[in-house]
Amino acid sequence: MMAAQPSASPTISRREFGQMPDGRPVHEYTLDNGAGLVLSAITYGGIVTALWLPDGAGRRANVVLGFDNLRDYLERNPHFGVIVGRFGNRIARGQFTLDGHSHQLDLNDGPNCLHGGASGFGTRLWEAEIEPAGLAGHGPALLLRYTSPDGEGGFPGTMAVKVRYSLTAEQTWRIDYEASCDKPTVVNLTHHDYFNLAGRGSAMSQRLMIAASRYTEVDGGRIPTGIASVEGTPFDFRLPSEIEPRLRLPHPQLLSARGFDHNWLLDHPFDGGLHLAASLEDPLSGRKMEIHSSEPALQFYSGNFLDASLVGSGGEAYRQGDGLCLETQHSPDSPNHASTDPDWPSTLLRLGEVYRSCTEHRFGGGNIGIPG
Repeated sequence: MMAAQPSASPTISRREFGQMPDGRPVHEYTLDNGAGLVLSAITYGGIVTALWLPDGAGRRANVVLGFDNLRDYLERNPHFGVIVGRFGNRIARGQFTLDGHSHQLDLNDGPNCLHGGASGFGTRLWEAEIEPAGLAGHGPALLLRYTSPDGEGGFPGTMAVKVRYSLTAEQTWRIDYEASCDKPTVVNLTHHDYFNLAGRGSAMSQRLMIAASRYTEVDGGRIPTGIASVEGTPFDFRLPSEIEPRLRLPHPQLLSARGFDHNWLLDHPFDGGLHLAASLEDPLSGRKMEIHSSEPALQFYSGNFLDASLVGSGGEAYRQGDGLCLETQHSPDSPNHASTDPDWPSTLLRLGEVYRSCTEHRFGGGNIGIPG
């Protein structure tokens, strides 16, 4: 699929992408910031189907993995591009206790609950609303709404969720999350894009930086067992480093997970402001991405289970390492850790409170965006 040429001013367009099994239409919205950054997203799962970026010479590529049809997203999507909720990452045994009441969640990852279970937000049909450029200080924006009924996936309370995608002239894709609930519950929203700044082939030659000096070690089910220093380990990405050489090191955590599938505790203060969490650079194209977030942690997944069984929108089979995920979040299994521990900020959302979170993807390279 070819991207449209950059426009002189920001635009948003809409087309029908397909129909749900019950006949409800699914639409795809395309946001163009007028300066070469183009994002397409569908109302099913809030999935980002494409993200087009120029390199220094103006050549554009789609830098996220995805499909060109709704059926693949419905039947075989490994979370490509989805809004993740109610709770991103894993909850051990799919259980947590809140105000003395035990809650049992859907189990969809062996004995654990992953990304909200089989009925997570990435499998729901969202309502969409176009917001004009300039509203709230952003460029073209798409506002997505979903109401999660009480008990969906085993989570308590009816939760109203809003997620806004907006583009700026400074080559930034911003995601704003907001949620409220009519009962005490837990929430941890994030986004599950598989990035490859080269646009094709392996992403493992790209250079990654994670602004974190600690990470959570995990058991065989990827449930945290403790917090460890990155010093002297393959998990030390405090300076930009090529990913591929790290994958070949015989560290027990890498061997157990078949690569990176771990959570880093970010060094920045958890104060509601945006802070640099990670950066990624493709040396060949020169494309760069900085991730700034209000979240306290980040999950890096190196696409370990892509096995060439999925064919993407560009016609290529996706193989191990062809995309990587950098999910800003609270740490996995947080509801089962003491909320008074500063290493485990609470994911509790009480009646009358509003959950808010923000993550920006700032793109650059060559003559655009982030200085070289």
